[in-house]
Amino acid sequence: MLEIIATCIDDAIKIEKNGGDRIELVSSLTEGGLTPSYGLIDEVMKRVSIPVNVMIRPHAKSFIYSDEDIKIMIEDIKIAKKLGANGVVLGILDSEGNIDEENLKTLLKYSDGLEVTFHRAIDESKNLIESVKILKKYPDVKRILTSGGKDNIQKNLDILEKTIENSENNPIILVGGGLTLNNVEHIIEYTKAKEVHFGTAVRKNSSPMGDIDEEKLKLLVKKVEKVSID
Repeated sequence: MLEIIATCIDDAIKIEKNGGDRIELVSSLTEGGLTPSYGLIDEVMKRVSIPVNVMIRPHAKSFIYSDEDIKIMIEDIKIAKKLGANGVVLGILDSEGNIDEENLKTLLKYSDGLEVTFHRAIDESKNLIESVKILKKYPDVKRILTSGGKDNIQKNLDILEKTIENSENNPIILVGGGLTLNNVEHIIEYTKAKEVHFGTAVRKNSSPMGDIDEEKLKLLVKKVEKVSID
């Protein structure tokens, strides 16, 4: 499963056209991805048939959210559901670096019927393995997007392998953050990851401001398809 970030309608169309399996729809990729507009979600849903998961992140200050932030996130989840999104992407921590379970429960209640991905906020948590164990208690959390922690993904392969092994695909570990066309085959083979996530690496000049590079994306699809994780 190859998930690609889209920031505009043109991205979404190119991702589907060139073999992407799923879209993570965001705005402000330079800030790590924020909630996209109503209009963008609506138009993407009309133009593509592959699953679209919508980022629910009201600001880039931190992954600690106030009561007002939570209200905004609830309304954005409602909009994503109304417009036919496949899922939502969210992450929430407390001031101690733990999963904020109380607010997570609230957001999950409003996400009923949607696939929920807990995003790379988990890489900022106090203990990645313990955070995964906590999220395993919530069956509505379908997947976790992680690079294995704060270090470069290449340094995190052992912990990623352990995390994937321990999760038993419940939730699914979606590997992303530092993947490139040069390392993706090795990382999939090493970790046995069944889902991978790409953002800037398939853009022109590998820039968050660049357009989707269709040739890079086609090459990535070929690389991912030929990797065996048996």
